Amino acid sequence: MKFDIIIIGGGLSGLTAGIALAEAGKDVALVSAGQSTLHFTGGTLDLLGCDEQGNYVQKPLEAIETLNSKHPYKKLENVSSLAGVAKKLLERAGIATTGNETSNHWRITPIGGLMPTWLSMEGMSTVEEPNQMPWRKVALVNIINYLDLPTKFLAAGLREKGVEVDVKTVTLPELKELRQSPTEMRSTNIAKVIENNDLIAKLADEVNGVASEGYDMVLLPAVLGVTNGDKSQQLLKLINAPATYVATLPPSVPGVRMQTLLRKRFNALGGTFFTGDQVVEGIFDGNTLKGVKTAKLEDTVLEADNFILATGSFVSRGLVADYNHVYEPALGVDVDDLGLDRKTWAKIDVTEAQPYMEMGVKTDSELHCLCNGAAVNNLYAAGSILNGHNSIKLLDGAGVDMLTALQVVNNIMK
Repeated sequence: MKFDIIIIGGGLSGLTAGIALAEAGKDVALVSAGQSTLHFTGGTLDLLGCDEQGNYVQKPLEAIETLNSKHPYKKLENVSSLAGVAKKLLERAGIATTGNETSNHWRITPIGGLMPTWLSMEGMSTVEEPNQMPWRKVALVNIINYLDLPTKFLAAGLREKGVEVDVKTVTLPELKELRQSPTEMRSTNIAKVIENNDLIAKLADEVNGVASEGYDMVLLPAVLGVTNGDKSQQLLKLINAPATYVATLPPSVPGVRMQTLLRKRFNALGGTFFTGDQVVEGIFDGNTLKGVKTAKLEDTVLEADNFILATGSFVSRGLVADYNHVYEPALGVDVDDLGLDRKTWAKIDVTEAQPYMEMGVKTDSELHCLCNGAAVNNLYAAGSILNGHNSIKLLDGAGVDMLTALQVVNNIMK
């Protein structure tokens, strides 16, 4: 089978590239092994939240200028322009967001902290300034026996910032079956029960019964809107007080929704999705990748004019480490292991920046993958598989995913 472009990896980076190329009229195929790390995101997307010294960043574009030369942002033509393109791409996929690249706002974490972020999905609880909380008194409303919203930590964190917090609980009889097991009382299962049984109005009545008056804000766990944001917005409108959602521990309903809507957009544009499969071999002719083989298609070769490697980092097995080295398992392209001895890949103190996080695939200035030191002229890399940055330390994961993908698209379309 022959396509214009084949994308290896179905996470945020791969879907961004796939949608942008399909919108440009290209025949695109995407090979994805399974679910992506979007299921771990809490409804926000980071561009650059911290500088390399660990300080929070208010103006990300200014801070990006100070990053070291190995950071993936240094291979982008215009960070601001690409960030604007990314926001509009999300909107066309049905993902409404607040925020922009010029100034970070602050998201509320599941344990009551505040972290700088770039874009937040509609309905998520955010503040503009970390030292100026906009609420005097809030009701933190959780569902009985839902354990993935740690209300004690969340309430304590908000109280430390001068907010009066009342913790309330609600429930619905229809959740009784889920409540029999903590493993079933998860956000995505709760969403299915409430949405499939049209219980939004009933849930709103329960919330209004405990938090209808005297509160500047009602905070709810983000457990609605798996397929789109309609149900989550409907609940907010039915509550008799200002209300927003706070992120929960994974699985994240907003993250699942983002993946669902991006996949839907890619399919609607005519993209081909090989899901539940993975690339196991590349067929090279010198410095050109001619085709790839996958685990399930066996003898069938997927051919294309250009390829994008967007399989992610260690979590999604885009990179693999054994006792001796780090390698890229799909195509065997070059990996930057920082020249470190195996014993120094990680630090004992888990709060320190871990060196292995900056490992990744080597690319040239146009994001072509290197193989045996030479650039593969039609193979690009995008997203967290790239070397040169630590997404946990810098809070730049979504920005690297989306903006490098869009830069690769621009490079291909030249």
